[in-house]
Amino acid sequence: MAARIVTVAPEGAGGRLDKTLAELVADLSRGRIQALLAQGLISREGRPLSDASAKAQAGDYQILVPPPAPAEPQAEDIPLSILYEDDDLIVVDKAPGMAVHPAPGSESGTLVNALLHHCGASLSGIGGVARPGIVHRIDKETSGVMVAAKSDAAHQGLSKLFATHDIDRVYVALVRGAPHPARGTIETRLGRSPHDRKKMAVLKSGGREAVTHYMTEQVFGPADKPQAARVSCTLETGRTHQIRVHMASKGTPCLGDPVYGSGPPAAPVREALAASGLKRQALHAAVLGFIHPVTGQALRFESPLPADMAQLQANLTAL
Repeated sequence: MAARIVTVAPEGAGGRLDKTLAELVADLSRGRIQALLAQGLISREGRPLSDASAKAQAGDYQILVPPPAPAEPQAEDIPLSILYEDDDLIVVDKAPGMAVHPAPGSESGTLVNALLHHCGASLSGIGGVARPGIVHRIDKETSGVMVAAKSDAAHQGLSKLFATHDIDRVYVALVRGAPHPARGTIETRLGRSPHDRKKMAVLKSGGREAVTHYMTEQVFGPADKPQAARVSCTLETGRTHQIRVHMASKGTPCLGDPVYGSGPPAAPVREALAASGLKRQALHAAVLGFIHPVTGQALRFESPLPADMAQLQANLTAL
């Protein structure tokens, strides 16, 4: 890791720290300076700094710059739960906490890194350098069934199936309260939230059409005032965070969702959550079904709830 010493002159003090340092280091953008601050890699007098908006003080600043990440994802020997594999595609049961492809903050340990090791050169290259074989995604903290293409023919065929919604995708969500009515279809437009660009939101105009069919499978707690529920969600479209946003729009966000789970659940549900060890949104891709794009065979895969969600469901059943 390269260390640089940057000196802020007395007449240069007083402005925003990120802006001041960026002006003094020609090859580091303001955004890059902000990222290095967030990582604790910029210090003054031996004390790491993190507030980009703080006022710059006169004196020496040490900036540690990590070596550049490799342009191409590296193969990594990461265990995979493989449900099916042939020459054209591979179906895996993705663990929670694993990102699908490399991105800032998740450059390694992703499904792509694992697939590159397992499949080697056979992985389809249509997805690009950073996303070979990837035809769809599920959130990093969402678990469940995913398919990846090993041949270009499979990649093209699977992409077409997803584009025309000819894929069976069923998710299980454990939610706060219970949706009303107990079953139905949520049809909205989804896009970036105008208030927080890191979040998705239901929009009155713009965005993209999003359709989720849901059915309440089990209610937990008093029948007249449910405290939680198990909901089956079938995707007609596959937008970013679709189920999480749609469930939240019904007033029944996924339990444990750090982004869309506004408002705490009832005390017994909070206790059930704490005892389960669940540290993520309670959402699992349970079913994936499609026609094999090369052989024409009908394939359907089911994945049971992972341990953390299974324990939460058991705890909720006892309410």
